[in-house]
Amino acid sequence: MTVHSSEPGRAGAGDKRDRILDAAERIFAEHGFFASRVAEIAREAGVADGTIYLYFKNKDDLLISLFESRMERVNDLLARTLAQHEPVDRLKVFIHTYLGLVRDQPAAAEVLTVELRQSSKFMKQYANPRFGEFLRMLAGVVADGQAAGQLDATIPAPVAARMIFGLLDEMALAWLLSDKTTDTSPQSRDKKFDIVRAADWVGALITQGLERRS
Repeated sequence: MTVHSSEPGRAGAGDKRDRILDAAERIFAEHGFFASRVAEIAREAGVADGTIYLYFKNKDDLLISLFESRMERVNDLLARTLAQHEPVDRLKVFIHTYLGLVRDQPAAAEVLTVELRQSSKFMKQYANPRFGEFLRMLAGVVADGQAAGQLDATIPAPVAARMIFGLLDEMALAWLLSDKTTDTSPQSRDKKFDIVRAADWVGALITQGLERRS
């Protein structure tokens, strides 16, 4: 995706672009992609409406740029965290780190998990290189476990990575949407589950399912 800017060399231009992305994250998470207006994002970022279009062609491009920015952060954190652990622990560490990010950064998680699906351009036209990098990293974690003889090598690592992400994505979606219930009864008060504790269960389910059988 090409980002348009009429002031590439101007000091502070990157900061202004970051402010717009941060504002878009808050507005998209609060109001939803379709209901959000560019004018609201500009007001939240403290810039003129027209400034948005110096950096992004339209609202879809803004959403895709936000995805790229946040997935770059996710991938960088995962890579740094995994490097601190032995291969035997990396799959569980990956799961804990990802679901921990969902808990700690719910606005970003809302955009990555829920609002992106509302953009037809993202779903149909975007090549999604950041997500491809994420999947390759996860497949590498699985492949390391297979090479160490801990995980079943009959399941191709890239296929296993997509299966694992599907489970993580569903857990994140369930956790995020549990805040959106209109049921205010006492029975629903504690409906939101501990997603980080659930990471232990997800890790056990995945590792036991992929465990090499003698």
